[in-house]
Amino acid sequence: MKRLFSILVIAAGMVLGAGNLNAANNVNTLPGTIVTFVQDEEAAAAADEVEEESLGFHQELKKRFIEGGPAFMGVVLLCLILGLAVAIERIIFLNLSTTNSKKLARDVEDALQSGGVESAKEVCRNTKGPVASIYYQGLDRADESIDAAEKAVVAYGGVQMGQLEKNVSWVSLFIAIAPMLGFMGTVIGMITAFDKIEAAGDMQPSLVAGGIKVALLTTVFGLIVAIILQIFYNYIIAKIDSIVNDMEDASITLIDMLVAYKNKKRI
Repeated sequence: MKRLFSILVIAAGMVLGAGNLNAANNVNTLPGTIVTFVQDEEAAAAADEVEEESLGFHQELKKRFIEGGPAFMGVVLLCLILGLAVAIERIIFLNLSTTNSKKLARDVEDALQSGGVESAKEVCRNTKGPVASIYYQGLDRADESIDAAEKAVVAYGGVQMGQLEKNVSWVSLFIAIAPMLGFMGTVIGMITAFDKIEAAGDMQPSLVAGGIKVALLTTVFGLIVAIILQIFYNYIIAKIDSIVNDMEDASITLIDMLVAYKNKKRI
């Protein structure tokens, strides 16, 4: 009996010891499990942040554009496309119209002194740009009188200036319309937000957040379009002013050439 009791006590001690050992092992492994779980959560959060950053400027711009709504965003985008089309066309035309006026003046003067008016006109015909056209018109009236040549240069200079400024007013129109459309979208978005407040009978941020967000996005995109087109517009105006100055200098230089040429012929 004593032996049986001793065996039972030993068996119970072994069972209790094994249970305590398993509990200790579980307690020891629990912090490691918690740390692993926390690390996994931090890694997932970091991956989400990296994914958001990897969207890039174009994806973010596209997202905001869609959030702004197709009605006003589409019209603002149309203003940007049309304005850029006109601006690029004017820039190409003005760059092709740019002439080295000093070199042209030397070539015309040399041809005038060596071969006469017809030779100088041939040089102008082979040169592109409004400056060469003004030279040609003045030389074409050189046989009449200096006054006739000067009037032809002035008249044709006005025609060329009109060609340079053609369609530029459309760019300025789109610059004015784009922010106006953005402000109109802002007003409509605010009206929509207040309509939701009135319908709900309560001032809740979730009711007005969407309308205010759309309103601000339309304003931002309208201002962005206006800023982009304004940069192109200023470049175009500066280019036109530069060409017009060359035309004015060329007209003065041409009259001086013709006076010197006629005086030389009289002698």
